[in-house]
Order: sequence, then structure tokens, then C-alpha cells
Amino acid sequence: MDGTPITAALRPVDSEPILIIEHLFKSFGDRLVLNDVSLVVQPGEVIVLIGPSGSGKSTFLRCINRLVAPDKGRIIVSGTDMTARKTNLIKARRRIGFASQGFNLYPHMTAVRNVMEGPVTVLGTPVAAARLEAVALLAQVGLGDRCDSYPRQLSGGQQQRVAIARALAMSPSLMLFDEPTSALDPELTGEVLDSIKRLADDGMTMVVVSHEMHFAKRVADRVVMFDDGVIVEQGPPRQMFTDAKEARTRRFLDRLLSWEFENDEI
Repeated sequence: MDGTPITAALRPVDSEPILIIEHLFKSFGDRLVLNDVSLVVQPGEVIVLIGPSGSGKSTFLRCINRLVAPDKGRIIVSGTDMTARKTNLIKARRRIGFASQGFNLYPHMTAVRNVMEGPVTVLGTPVAAARLEAVALLAQVGLGDRCDSYPRQLSGGQQQRVAIARALAMSPSLMLFDEPTSALDPELTGEVLDSIKRLADDGMTMVVVSHEMHFAKRVADRVVMFDDGVIVEQGPPRQMFTDAKEARTRRFLDRLLSWEFENDEI
């Protein structure tokens, strides 16, 4: 390896949007969860989605990689229409990395083997080459010394970082994170968020659902506020946290930032 971060090779070289969402709708029964949502994400951009629980953020994220099928609308990822009937979703999802609060590691496999599994079984990468890349990715997320550890031997934060390395092993053009730290204590949360920040610094395009406002301030290019299935407003972190235009955004941020401050004082 020449020392170049793995994700540097994934940085898009053109100016076409990585993600285009047009007029997305989704209902579960009588409940309208997404109501005419549109969003465009440029290469290398980091979007942090915020908003109350049940506002549609996670459903929106899962529609992007078609873990949830939207009722109406268009989703284009790296030029592929994820909503077109002719699209091979299994193949298209290979370019979309996904990490959630559940790590979903194979318990009988070591960390390096978990990371290797996708490239070997899905992409047909030779085992030796897959192992070299997996070791490099684990080092990139700060786990170079835990390659041969099993999930039961790792902390929650370490398991989440293995899950991130596993997603990166498929060479995604877009990474999705759905509250990746919600099941972790504060110390482990910091470990995971630092790994995500390093990906951002290396140019990875990301959409992150998070209630960690300090993280959003440090990493986001754009903060997007969801409420009642719609995007209420969006903008750079400085604007959103100091001069939000919408009352719903100000109320949400006041409550969340007050909670963070109180817990920082404990």
C-alpha cells in the first residue's frame, strides 16, 4: 500500500450529483411517512439528517437503497435509477454502503473475514487480494490490531467500525448511516464518529441520520431538517444552528442542544 487512504480512490471525479431524489412519497397503511421529498447530493458532500423520531428520516434513508420501496418518486444513485423496473437492485446496491445501529456481523467470522466476505462472495475478488484490502480498511477505521478478533471479543464501537469497513470493502460511491451510534455509550460513540469524520475528510459522499449535533457541526456540509415527512429546511451547519428560519427547526434544536449541554455537564 502507498499510504493513500482507501476512500481517496473512491472520490468521484465528475460534477454530476451522486444522489438525486425527486418527489418521493411513502405511506405505511394510512400514515404518510414521506410527503413529496426531493434532495440532491453532490460528490464528496456530507449530509446530516436531523429531526424528531418518526419524522421520516430512516424511511428516507432506506428508500435510497430500496430496502423500502417508495410509493412514488424517483431515486438516482450514481446514474442508476433505483426506482426503474428494469434496474437490477442486487447489483445496484453494491455501490451503496449502509451502516445502521445494528452491526449485523457474522459471529463465527473474524473482523477481517467479515470485511472480506462481500468482495469474495459477491464481487469474486481473489481471497488474497480481498484480505489485503480488508486489513487496510480495518487499519483505516483504527482496528489494524484487531483483524483476527471475533465480534464477541470487540466492544460495540469496534463492531460498528468493522461494519463500516465491511461496507467500504464494496467500493461504494455513497455511504448511508442510520443513527450508527444510538446503541453506544458516549466513549464508544466518539470512536465511531471519529471514523466517520475520517471518511468525510477523505472525500466519501455520505448521508447520515444522527442526533449528535456536535458531530453535525464538525462534519456536515449541509444539515437537513425533517418533520412530519417533509424537509422543513436545510443549510450549512452554522446557518442551521445559529439562524434557523423555521420555528419547527428552532424548537427541535433548542431541545436537543439543551439536552446535549446538560449531559456534557454530568
